Amino acid sequence: MGRREVFLEEMGLGPVWRRRGEPAEAAPQEQVPELDWTGLKDAVAACTACDLHKTRTRTVFGVGDENADWLFVGEAPGADEDAVGEPFVGQAGKLLDNMLKSIGLKRGENVYIANVVKSRPPGNRNPLPGEIAACFPYLKRQIELIRPRLIVTLGKVASETLLGREATIAGLRGKVHAYQGIPLIVTYHPAYLLRTLNDKAKAWEDLCLARETMQNLQSGAPVAI
Repeated sequence: MGRREVFLEEMGLGPVWRRRGEPAEAAPQEQVPELDWTGLKDAVAACTACDLHKTRTRTVFGVGDENADWLFVGEAPGADEDAVGEPFVGQAGKLLDNMLKSIGLKRGENVYIANVVKSRPPGNRNPLPGEIAACFPYLKRQIELIRPRLIVTLGKVASETLLGREATIAGLRGKVHAYQGIPLIVTYHPAYLLRTLNDKAKAWEDLCLARETMQNLQSGAPVAI
């Protein structure tokens, strides 16, 4: 019996049964900080906390090593991700894979990839503040469960969300920030780089900074934040 079922039974509201293949009910937001991986995945799949659930094909939870040192965070699923339920699978995903490869990383191997928002905004627009607020508890819990040594934010939405302030990528990149004590590096979103090839050199600089920061973390050398 899962934690939710135990809780409901203690409250005199259980047991809870559902048909095979039927999605779990959405977990109340206040329960999210207590969820394990299974409970969190079920909660995201059933989430109706914002209107994006009305237009999505499926949620996009995240993918990779659940004990990874590296966490890469984007903003929201696009059409390809909405279709298959995995982040960064289209052209932007191919570029992200190449970016990982350039610093000796590979999707799924000591790397976890997630988005701030787990459902696709219509027309691939930027997620609205209310949608980010509704979805952020899930990302926060993912970070708590993974306990990464380094976070790399991809684009403005992810960077502003985790740093808690408005800023441009140009103003944030090139230095080490922190989220809840975890070193954080800001770089451009791969979809942006597909449209703005001149900034690929800057993204390479950001990746080199991330690699250097991780090396310092692994060696015990101080990391200036």
